[in-house]
Parts: sequence; structure tokens; C-alpha cells
Amino acid sequence: MAEPADYPPFQLGKPRFEQTSFYGRFRHFLDIIDPRTLFVTESRLKEAVQLLEDYKHGTLPPGVTNKEVVGLLLPNQTLASTVFWQWLNQSHNACVNYANRNATKPSPTSKFIQGYLGAVISAVSIAVGLNVLVQRANKFTPATRLLIQRFVPFPAVASANICNVVLMRHTELEEGIDVLDNNGNIVGSSRIAAKHALLETALTRVVLPMPILVLPPIIMSILEKTSLLRSRPRMILPVQSLVCLAAFGLALPLAISLFPQMSEIETARLEPEIAAATSSETVVYNKGL
Repeated sequence: MAEPADYPPFQLGKPRFEQTSFYGRFRHFLDIIDPRTLFVTESRLKEAVQLLEDYKHGTLPPGVTNKEVVGLLLPNQTLASTVFWQWLNQSHNACVNYANRNATKPSPTSKFIQGYLGAVISAVSIAVGLNVLVQRANKFTPATRLLIQRFVPFPAVASANICNVVLMRHTELEEGIDVLDNNGNIVGSSRIAAKHALLETALTRVVLPMPILVLPPIIMSILEKTSLLRSRPRMILPVQSLVCLAAFGLALPLAISLFPQMSEIETARLEPEIAAATSSETVVYNKGL
């Protein structure tokens, strides 16, 4: 049976979908974060591992072909709850940024601690500060003030995410990251490429919370006016949880698909010693996720 035209052939060690287009990267990351993989049984997992081994040795069997968010959005938060949820969110982000950094250069523990403390302090400071400003804005009606408060997490999280990325990966700016030619050979270590890598990663961290922290407040402000939720206020939190879950499921692959993980840059834009070390017009670098 012929394979569907839009289903790419299997290549061991390579993404299933083309990584030069946004749509290809989007489908790639949808595959990676597919929650159905959480329910794969151990026996099915062993079968898949054995299938890969058979593929490596060219012995495929016949018939086988190459084929935290709700907490941040809770209304009427106290100072303690705001601090707690921002701390929890940035603790998670610190671990994510550390695990998905460009690991070609060693990163000392002190940088991890700096990034963690910087992100948490910035997030809590901005969130608390904005909440205080909104509460003191007497010209707003109570309903308008509540709506604005629901959007406070976005600038707090976005700014903290930028601090988190920069501080967690500051070593890359100091020492540079490896750049590779068309044959995959290391040309040298470039600080300019590191700046591009961190800028691209920071932009994804700004885009990531947009659907999660902006869309749910808008949707919930509409749903809360319906007769269903007015008569059943206990349903507000479960409904909000479902809205946030749907927004998060869409936001993650969209954000991390903005830039290819192996990004390309012209050698003329890099340090003179890098440009002189290769005849390639462009080189690639791993920006991390």
C-alpha cells in the first residue's frame, strides 16, 4: 500500500517533518508533546525499541514500512498566593532553561542559582507592583479593575522569562557557542551566534505565555456572564482549568516552532576569525529550546 503523500518517510535520528518551515516545526513539536505517549504500556514501548533495532540492522518484519497556569490566572489572589505561583512557575522555567540550553560549554552551578534568583525576584516584584497599582487606580470600576488584574500575570511572566533565559545561559554570551559548517564540522566558538540564540529563545519565552495568560481571561470574562456559570459558580474553576489546558496545549508547540533549533547565520555577520576559518557562506548553531 502506498504511503500518504503528506506522511514523510522515516529517518533514524532525524525529525519526521521538515524543520525549515514553521508548519513542519509545529507538527514536529506536536508529536513530541503528544500526551497520548503517557499511556503507552511497557510492552508496547519494548516493541517500539525492538522495531528501531530491527531498522538499524535492516531486518524489519514483513508489512512494516518507513512511516501551572491555572494558578497564575486565579482571580482575587492574595499577596501570598501571587508570590507562591510566580515562584513555582519560575522554578519550573529555570529547570527547563537549564535542561534545554546549548550544552557545548560547561555551565557552573552559580549561573543556575543566579538565573533562578533573578527570575523569581523579577516576576514577584512586577506582579506585586502591578497588582498594587491596579488596586490604587480609583478611576477604574471594580469590574474593570478585576479584568485588568487578570492580565497582570502576562507582563510579569514574560519579563521574568526573559531574565530567566539570559541569566541561566549567561555563560554562552561570555564564552560563545559552537558553530558548524555544512558538513557538521565545528568552525569555532562565536559570541555573536550566542546572542542570536538567546534572542530567539527569549522571544519564544515571550510568545509562549501569550495564549495562556491572555486568551483565558478574555474567554472567562465572557463565559462568566452566561446563565450557566452564574447559576453554578462552582463550575467556574473547572471550566477555567479546561480553557487554560486547551490554551497551553496550543501555545507550547506554536512558540517553540517560531525558530528552528539548528539556526543558520551568515559567516560575514560573525567574528572575523570565524569567517576566516571556513569557506561556507553560512554556518549553523544550536539555539536550544
